[in-house]
Amino acid sequence: MAGAHGIWAVIPAAGSGKRFGGEVPKQYLEIAGRPLIAHALDALLAHPAVEGAVVAIAANDERWPGWTSRCGKLLLRCTGGAERADSVLAALRALPAAVAGDDLVLVHDAARPNLRQDDIARLIAAASQHPDGALLAAPVRDTLKRADAHACVLATAPRDGLWRALTPQAFRRAALTSALERARVDGVVVTDEAMAMERMGAKPMLVEGREDNLKVTTPADLALATYLLSL
Repeated sequence: MAGAHGIWAVIPAAGSGKRFGGEVPKQYLEIAGRPLIAHALDALLAHPAVEGAVVAIAANDERWPGWTSRCGKLLLRCTGGAERADSVLAALRALPAAVAGDDLVLVHDAARPNLRQDDIARLIAAASQHPDGALLAAPVRDTLKRADAHACVLATAPRDGLWRALTPQAFRRAALTSALERARVDGVVVTDEAMAMERMGAKPMLVEGREDNLKVTTPADLALATYLLSL
């Protein structure tokens, strides 16, 4: 079963968190005495199938704690880029040589602290079997409205077949690297790894994940994540 061994994780963490606001990049905001990125890393590295992780940080990041291991597993760092895809690509290139081209790599948001072990297990199982990889996602349950420039409703959009992409997303190292390189050459800013793969003709599998695997983007998200991690 190709890709079922040698699984590493990649965490793009070079962003400044402009949408959140404040001086501290959101990945370093603390919940329960630990920064968001520590919760995200520990959730990944606690899974027995994950061997290590690479974090892509900004060149001028003075807040990086200098971790070289967590959960008894190797933790590497590299310099990320201006866009998410640049950071993921840098981290893929920084993976140990022992990580083969057909080995799975999990890409996870640094600001998703509430990742559960059963979601990781089901994602790895699906991606190991599916040639195009897989991603955690959640079906859209709310009614969707399309708006004009003045925030007035133009129409109600059908939600059938629509999912919200979550992370981790799991793809084989070589295929994801090629897809991200192609997007860069084409001048396309991809907002997640699955989008890069889709541009190459891939059809990744959607694995329904927990709704509480939220990404901290606003102060309200931080409050909710704090509550969820206290349960």
